[in-house]
Amino acid sequence: MAIATKTVTDACASAKDAARALATASAATKDAALLRLADLLGERADEVLSANALDLADDRAARLSDALRDRLALTPERIEAMADGVREIVALPDPVGEELERRTIQDGLDLRKLRVPLGVVAVIYEARPNVTVDCAALCLKSGNAIVLRGSSYAERSNAALAGLVREAVREAGLPEGAVELLAGDRTELEQLATAEGLVELVIPRGGEGLKEALKAVATVPVMYAAGGNCHVYVHGEADLEMARRIAFNAKVDRPGVCNAAETLIVDAAVADDFLPGALADLAEAGVELVGDERAREAAGDVAVGAATDADWDTEYHGMKMAVGVVDSLDDAVEHVNRHTTGHTEAIVTGDPAAAERFTDAVDAAVVFVNASTRYTDGYVFGMGAEIGNSTQKLHARGPIGLRELTTTKYVVHGDGQVRG
Repeated sequence: MAIATKTVTDACASAKDAARALATASAATKDAALLRLADLLGERADEVLSANALDLADDRAARLSDALRDRLALTPERIEAMADGVREIVALPDPVGEELERRTIQDGLDLRKLRVPLGVVAVIYEARPNVTVDCAALCLKSGNAIVLRGSSYAERSNAALAGLVREAVREAGLPEGAVELLAGDRTELEQLATAEGLVELVIPRGGEGLKEALKAVATVPVMYAAGGNCHVYVHGEADLEMARRIAFNAKVDRPGVCNAAETLIVDAAVADDFLPGALADLAEAGVELVGDERAREAAGDVAVGAATDADWDTEYHGMKMAVGVVDSLDDAVEHVNRHTTGHTEAIVTGDPAAAERFTDAVDAAVVFVNASTRYTDGYVFGMGAEIGNSTQKLHARGPIGLRELTTTKYVVHGDGQVRG
């Protein structure tokens, strides 16, 4: 599959033209394109896997950590999951044209507030090729064109997947420019972020470095699907066996993804009982542990290094975890709010009042009670897929699905009224 060579301006202009057609496309036409995409993912999985194998064999990929290589790798099961996600999106109601409000205003005018597409959405993402399909499918269903800018590590995988999306779009009678893929150097980031008049929204999926780079130059609105420095807090009233399972899953299940836990916080009242076993589980799984002085004292025979100030603010993307001990729920909330990226936080407790206090006070897009942080996911939340998890508060927060990719328009009908 050839890799796109269009300039940023050409790709964005092509997407802008396509966005006009998509904005008025019927739900049936958009769904037909998506259903064809799901079928192509099954029919041509071998092509995608071959492209992915070349990416994994590349010298650049060889320098990645095991966790990041896992994010890059595709399998038949992961491709099947992509297709399932696309079909889930098809099954969701089309948000375009949804009436949010209707009322009669001055002089009998009929006012309606409707959902409409944004236009052109640019998504900048790192190693995960499945993002190509997830983001394209969500944008198509919500009537938006998309400009994809993936990682150079995954350029062959992304090109193969984007090619299937464009083929499905073309077969449905929609313009191929609805999905544009860029493959080039980092200068593209600044060009995308300053493409006023061509791009309505930029969504970066990546770490704090990407976020800060865009903040420095962006003139186009940016919705940050930023990194996840996620915490699990074990309250003094927690079921410790439950807490042990949750902490292990939150860290070990897929340590390279943004909803993996990076920090474990434990109430001092249960630290001596909880930490030796929980940390032994993590260490046996290969997790490098660092902690504050009290966590190290309560760790028993488990080796725990000394945590630095930087550890509390680090998204490791791998098998490392910071561990701290606090004296109270308020101390836990204060620690979380000081270090969180606003992605996902969790408390394990048997006390409903403590759970309510934590969920009310913690400033994050998603807060779990007695469940792993790994559940923050658009697919799990019933969105079919997600473009990312927004860690800001305007215009959307949490998993970015179909409705988060729309804006609103007021349509007002009269019968000759003039304002006097």
